Amino acid sequence: MLIVALSQVARHARRYIAVGLAVMLGVGFLAATLMVGGTTTATLQNSIGTEYANADLVVSSENGGPLPADAADRVASISGVDTVHADTQGAVVLSVSDTTNIATLATLAPDALETLALTEGALPETDGEILIDSESAGQLGLSVGDTATAASLGAGTPEESIASGGTELAVVGITEPSDHPFASGMIQLHAVDSQVAALAPDASAARLQLLLTDSADTAGVSEAIVQTLNDDGVPATALTAADQTTQDVAALSGGQDQLTIVLLAFAVVAVIVTALVISNTFSVLVAQRTRELALLRCIGAGRGQIRRSVLLEAAIVGLVSSALGVLLATGVMWTLVQLARTVPGSEFATLAVPPSAVIAGMVVGVLMTVAAALVPARAATAVAPLAALRPVDYAGIGTRRGRVRLGIGVALVVGGSLLLAVGAIQANLLIALPGGALSFLGLLLCAGLFVPALVTWVGRLAKPLGVPGTLAAVNAVRNPARTTATATALIVGVTLVSMMMAGAQTSRTAFDDALAQNYPVDMAVQLEGGDPAEAVTSLLAIDGIEAVAQPTPVAVTGEEAGSQVVYTLSEEDAAAVLRSETAYPHEDAVVMPDGTDLTQLTVQGSFTEQTLPVAVAESRTIVPLISEATAENLGIMDKAETSGSILWLKVDDSLGSGDITSLRTEIVDTLSLPEYLVSGAALERATFNQIIDVLLLVVTALLAVAVLIALIGVANTLSLSVLERTRESALLRALGLTRGQLRGMLAVEAVLIAGVAALLGVGLGMLYGWLGAQSALGLIAAVTPSFPWLQLLGVLAVAVVAGLVASVMPARRAARLSPVQGLATDG
Repeated sequence: MLIVALSQVARHARRYIAVGLAVMLGVGFLAATLMVGGTTTATLQNSIGTEYANADLVVSSENGGPLPADAADRVASISGVDTVHADTQGAVVLSVSDTTNIATLATLAPDALETLALTEGALPETDGEILIDSESAGQLGLSVGDTATAASLGAGTPEESIASGGTELAVVGITEPSDHPFASGMIQLHAVDSQVAALAPDASAARLQLLLTDSADTAGVSEAIVQTLNDDGVPATALTAADQTTQDVAALSGGQDQLTIVLLAFAVVAVIVTALVISNTFSVLVAQRTRELALLRCIGAGRGQIRRSVLLEAAIVGLVSSALGVLLATGVMWTLVQLARTVPGSEFATLAVPPSAVIAGMVVGVLMTVAAALVPARAATAVAPLAALRPVDYAGIGTRRGRVRLGIGVALVVGGSLLLAVGAIQANLLIALPGGALSFLGLLLCAGLFVPALVTWVGRLAKPLGVPGTLAAVNAVRNPARTTATATALIVGVTLVSMMMAGAQTSRTAFDDALAQNYPVDMAVQLEGGDPAEAVTSLLAIDGIEAVAQPTPVAVTGEEAGSQVVYTLSEEDAAAVLRSETAYPHEDAVVMPDGTDLTQLTVQGSFTEQTLPVAVAESRTIVPLISEATAENLGIMDKAETSGSILWLKVDDSLGSGDITSLRTEIVDTLSLPEYLVSGAALERATFNQIIDVLLLVVTALLAVAVLIALIGVANTLSLSVLERTRESALLRALGLTRGQLRGMLAVEAVLIAGVAALLGVGLGMLYGWLGAQSALGLIAAVTPSFPWLQLLGVLAVAVVAGLVASVMPARRAARLSPVQGLATDG
């Protein structure tokens, strides 16, 4: 039977394309998921680990805080320690031309431990010299030989720190930027120890990097260092560079790889859908070989031999397809890593193919294929020799098996729905998540109760198509078990895609509302001088700015509120720039930021003072506001007039995070202001929406694999249906049904099954997406259902069109068979 199985696979390889494609996609999904985790870890290690590349041991505080100033001296005195470098860093003010920024200043390491990569110049040797990273140098227009001014970070503004005690520093070298995530985007400076101590007196060392002597025992030295520091009251760790890197990576990911866990959940879905499709596909293969298997039985092959032959075919197909799936996953991940490396600042991206990805993909692929072929393998021996293939009895509610399945399904739906409702009401995702999973599983178990009925009901819409439409509606539920299995596979994929879309849209709306309440102003500009009206005109000329308003300082609060400046804003301006109505000025009241415990407040104007009730806004960033009428009664104070001018901006909602960053730079350049005087929540809002969009794109692409596999199942169902109805189709042709009408009949069948499954999937996805968002975000924001109708209609349309496409090959095969040949077939 081994020879028979091998010859079948070799001779009829085209039969196994559908199975192989499904297995390859499922295994590729699983392997890629595991590679994502390994690649993420390897990339972080390549990023974080570079700063420890030359060290034998890395000493750090157990609580993550700075080490004592004399820790390096204590460690240097331990036997076996050759060189110690205290990685001391602090913050300083750096001024270049008219630009003032905050930068990090760090000490240089001894030559044996130094990991900086010079691109130009040399290392600093004395005070008054610095190194700067190439990215910052390019932004600031610095090159070797230029000078910059640095100062200690004082209590005032950065400009005041520079004015009170700036130090001229010469740029003697330029280095490659650090790949460490925490240093990304920062201006990175290095200088000799004495210069760092002078400019950053509060600088501290979070790490000690050590070189050991050639004869030192690493483990023994490590224990001695920990013991010495612990005896001095400093709980510390001493790890090798590799172990320290691993610990840092774990700290960045919360101690576990959340991304891999999420992707594995989707991989499980893809594997389940793949198993359903493989089972249906092997049913097609068994049906195609009915005569052949019966002949083998007649010449002496036993039931066990036939069964083992089918399972062996499945194992061969599973092995080959799994190997292709692993190669596909490796190729996709390699391509993604290469694309990532082309992005500036991501050159350290590293591909990792852990053995677990290869082994798990191969094992799961083979076992899944063999397990999915068990039922078809039994069906191959369930009939007597020379008997025609008959559909498997449907486990409907009239059978004992069907009633048990229905009872379990109903119990899961009821219990899971209750848990889901409780989780949504209490905004507890840990309760809602298992509830949603159980209720969905229960619906799938009960699918045989309502899916064929829905297909029959929707099939009435096909009656206007004439005889082909009527026949299609009947044939779509000819075998309810297989129709239900096919629809179920598609329901799973469409439900998950729709759930992610609906959940993301609802979450985006909820977070937009929460951000609008907490940060009612998109961007705020603090003017240092000049004409505010001219600044408003300049800002309105910038693309992306929809409105600009200037709150007018008119009064000050009493001492109970810290003598804050009180502003006024017209109703028109408030409606134009404020996103939260709770921040609008009130008549005869003073709006105060969230967190105040005052119920009334004294406000002092130039004419009089008045005690006003406090209206608390839902924002902690809003300034005290009063209405224009109240301001007129109080009069404008001279003190308030000298407090500086503020401009509030509302930006276009369609701008992404990159656009917002560019807009902020354009504002700074237009008004000639330091960057820190332009602030606001627009960037946070845009960044959040961009993260949601990226995650939604990734998840939708991943779940599309499950939908694609399910659509292969639709094609397989139609193929088996064509085989079972060969004589019937031939008789219809003999009675006058044209080839076009026969193809149309099969196309309508596919559209009915795919359409009903897609409708159910979209409906369930919307419900689960909304309740999931409520469970996850209910405690931090008001969650209102919000659905991306165009995207959901797109999912529905794609499923229906794909079902139509899936009918092409079975319909072509059925139409090509002549009526005479079909009537002569025993099937």
